[in-house]
Amino acid sequence: MKKVILGTAGHIDHGKSAIVKALTGIDPDRLKEEKERGITIDLGFANIRYPDLIVGIVDVPGHERLIKNMLAGVGGIDIVMLVVAADEGVMPQTKEHLAICDLLKIKSGLIALNKVDLVDEETIELAKEDVKEAVKGTFLENAQIIPVSAKTGYNIELLKEKIRQLALSVEEKSTGGIFRMPIDRVFTLKGFGTVVTGTVLSGKISVDSPVEILPAGISSRIRGLQSHGEKLDEAYAGQRVGINLQGVSKEDLKRGDVVSIPQKLKLTTFLEVKIKLLKDVSPLKNGAPIHFYLTTSETVGRIKLFNKAEILPEEESFAYVKLQEPIVAMAQDKFIFRRFSPLETLGGGIVLDPDPPRKKREIQSEHLELLSSGSLSQKIEIKIKRKAFKGVSISELEGWINADLKEIKKAIDELLEKRKIIKAENQLFHIDVFNNFKSSLLNLLKEFHQTNPFKEGLPKEELKTKLSVDSELLMLLPYIEEISVEGNTVKLKSAQREEIDPVLEERIIRELQREFQPPLKEEIAQKLSISESKLSDILKIIVRKGKIVRINDSLYLPVESYNKMLELLKDFFSKKNEMTVSEFRNLLNTTRRYAIAYLEHLDSHKITLRIGEIRKMVKRG
Repeated sequence: MKKVILGTAGHIDHGKSAIVKALTGIDPDRLKEEKERGITIDLGFANIRYPDLIVGIVDVPGHERLIKNMLAGVGGIDIVMLVVAADEGVMPQTKEHLAICDLLKIKSGLIALNKVDLVDEETIELAKEDVKEAVKGTFLENAQIIPVSAKTGYNIELLKEKIRQLALSVEEKSTGGIFRMPIDRVFTLKGFGTVVTGTVLSGKISVDSPVEILPAGISSRIRGLQSHGEKLDEAYAGQRVGINLQGVSKEDLKRGDVVSIPQKLKLTTFLEVKIKLLKDVSPLKNGAPIHFYLTTSETVGRIKLFNKAEILPEEESFAYVKLQEPIVAMAQDKFIFRRFSPLETLGGGIVLDPDPPRKKREIQSEHLELLSSGSLSQKIEIKIKRKAFKGVSISELEGWINADLKEIKKAIDELLEKRKIIKAENQLFHIDVFNNFKSSLLNLLKEFHQTNPFKEGLPKEELKTKLSVDSELLMLLPYIEEISVEGNTVKLKSAQREEIDPVLEERIIRELQREFQPPLKEEIAQKLSISESKLSDILKIIVRKGKIVRINDSLYLPVESYNKMLELLKDFFSKKNEMTVSEFRNLLNTTRRYAIAYLEHLDSHKITLRIGEIRKMVKRG
């Protein structure tokens, strides 16, 4: 059965709650104080059941001091019922509520002209004209105005039928996105525990599913689901839902928190947005403090305008919002902002990127335009491009933008097919980033091979440091045809390692053949008139050939001398269980400096074991 959410709007004491009660038989004013004072203080809920659909109703308070409560209720609504009292006409909160709904891009609604039992026909006509003038240029410009009386029941059945017709024309929310339900109420039920309610904005969830409550990061599981008094096995986008959470205290939760599936949504305190000011407000200066409202959350922050000192009434601008507290936001989310003091609604906008670049040079106006009005494919391409060398995973994109997961996959496939992006493992990179990385890498390797003719290739860690790139970018190495990767080494396929002159190789080995006191690398380089770096490369190659053994970076032994040292050790330990440095030095007939170097090598290769100032044999075979 189709589910649609209707929200009320209008000035205080114009009869919003009374009309809801007349339509449904349910009094949305649930608080004792509301019943005593006769005004709505917080959100109220009711529903109309038709044979072919259910219309959930969110009744909002009309008092100017309770706008924040009103804003918590309008985030997930599909249609609006604007209530205007015929005896008073359009009032300040009528206009403010209407402006808020317009800024949130609510597409349709109707107008209930209430309390017609208190006025004559002429006054009703004047009130209609007043309403028509007020809604001109808004989404309600062509909406039906239905004269009603909540008190006498006049036209309530007609209003109910008009709501049905309007609700049937509403496009249902997609259930294919990430499950997300902003919390608008938290309470406990005896025998059940903690229950949270809200309007499911996207996706679907079932009983026993794991969930995460943000921003606190609380993990839980769904014990039960309910909608309009009925138990559910599954809840989905467009429904008013109560969720019974397992193992969570009421005190840990609050209005504004979001229930979602684990590890999908991210918190943010810095958003890239496009804003629009209302027509009857003063200009907004760059850096102005604001109250910020998104879904059921409210926090404070500052607006930083993009390349502007201020914006004027009815003007649009790209901007950044820096918040004091983290919230859950996705690209394409709508929000409202109000002046910090005195409180008044200034405007609204849309989130372009809840995780934007922080450096000015990475922000381009054409990117902002595409994030604002481009296709889903274009928006995803820009996001991938902005992630540069880090890339972005498909899972991240699913939690970044408020869209159907199938549509996100389709957009990614389209970008891959057009070679605008590259997929490496599960990470996506923009083709421009790939090409820049490829060009820089090939130039680096060409220079490296020229400078280091005896080296096999460049270690990955050194590559990262020299190019100043993130580890994620190394995923792209297999996609560069001109290179080969062997273990931790990267090289050009076309590069040919220079062969060692056999005469030079023989001279180096001959220099090292001084039993256990061979010259150090620095001394050999000086004697043979070659650079130390070149000699290091040559020595590594000779080591790989098995002709010499590396003791440390400066000391090498011919393999025959090394094997002799091992035999002397075995012989020594066949007679004694432990050995001092002095005994080892005498055994090799060398200096203490050399003896220490050999012992450290033997320790590191677990041939000997150092215990205090003595050594024991580890390997006896």
